Amino acid sequence: MTSSRSTVPAAREGVEHGDVTGRGGCPVLFDHDRGMWSISDPAMVRAVLQQPDVFGPHNSLTAYRALTVRSLRTLNRVGFALPAVLANNAGPTHRRIRGCVAHFLGAGRVDALQDTVMALVRAQLPALGGALAGGRPADLVELIAGPVPALTLLRLFGIAGPPIGTLKQWSRDSLELFWGAPDPDRQEVLASQAADFYDWLRGLVAVERRTPGDGLLGALIGLGLTDEQVCSACYFLLIAGQETTTQLISTMFQRALVEPPRWAGCADPDVVDDLVENTLTTDSPVPTWRRVVRRPVRLGGHDLDVGAEVLLRLTGIGGDASLAFGVGVHRCLGERLATAEARIVVRETASAFPGLRSACADPPMIDLLSFRAPAQVWAVHRPDRVDRSAGSVHPAGDTGVGGCPGRAEPITRTRLDASTRRR
Repeated sequence: MTSSRSTVPAAREGVEHGDVTGRGGCPVLFDHDRGMWSISDPAMVRAVLQQPDVFGPHNSLTAYRALTVRSLRTLNRVGFALPAVLANNAGPTHRRIRGCVAHFLGAGRVDALQDTVMALVRAQLPALGGALAGGRPADLVELIAGPVPALTLLRLFGIAGPPIGTLKQWSRDSLELFWGAPDPDRQEVLASQAADFYDWLRGLVAVERRTPGDGLLGALIGLGLTDEQVCSACYFLLIAGQETTTQLISTMFQRALVEPPRWAGCADPDVVDDLVENTLTTDSPVPTWRRVVRRPVRLGGHDLDVGAEVLLRLTGIGGDASLAFGVGVHRCLGERLATAEARIVVRETASAFPGLRSACADPPMIDLLSFRAPAQVWAVHRPDRVDRSAGSVHPAGDTGVGGCPGRAEPITRTRLDASTRRR
């Protein structure tokens, strides 16, 4: 490696001038499986995120596993493109576009929407009750955690969406395509779903240009963005703005349901607040994020060349909950919305069904480079056992793979062996 150094900002949270230095242990390690430098010190992670001129966001939306020619052809058929707009934009247009989106995710709009979120949750509860009837297990992701954030975001952005099941499938498949390690055949299936998603967006943008509205699409078009820029922004926002919230809620459901007294306590707003905080601190659905070196820099005693990729750990490293949403000019705009939805969804569900118990202590997981959460959260209702402190309840009968009702195999994994390492 080069011995040259870049000049970085003055000391900040343990960062020395000309050297990003962490505290304790081995905060910087090269991950040979992933081909990236892994950063696990909270102060160092913050410092990296606060220096986009040194550690750029350009690889934020780049496919972790290189796309095959077949997959690229599938995407190219619909003009799929993700030009730098928000998460991957370090240029002068970022602030203006971010400001436009921030208007739709501001505190006033989010706070005004909380009654709507509550109504959406309550509208889903009868379906959950029906699914649980007779002691049958039900998947809380499919019935509650999945639809509510998607319906909320579409309303907030003023977008007439596809069927919620379709949007969720597009979102999950897009995450796996860009942050997973699918084999070529699986990648082709995922690319087809991503292409359908993008083609739907292109149709929306075409209609919006003819008859502009006052929603997010109209606002982005009003900035003078191209069709590709608008589609890029909406592709990212319609995934990140609801799928990660689903994953946060799913993780909270799973963590609380395996401890029955804790679940029953989730009807209390203070208990739910603590659960949100603890989940984001130790088990956030976005556990890592990527950056790429733009200037030669010394990081934790190592010299990094231009183009070196950096994987930042955001949770479970001793930092606070706020780190789960990032730091600096690319900090997640949806923090207030996501945490508000999580509190309301878990609280309302626990209030309606205090006797819920976990029916699967080891659920199938979404396990991607930068996204991790239960893909399913199976529960049974035991209203006569609200105060009992036993562990997970496993109803009699067929409980599927690993003792979980209807359990599917894990969606994907990032524990790569030698044959699947990134090249």
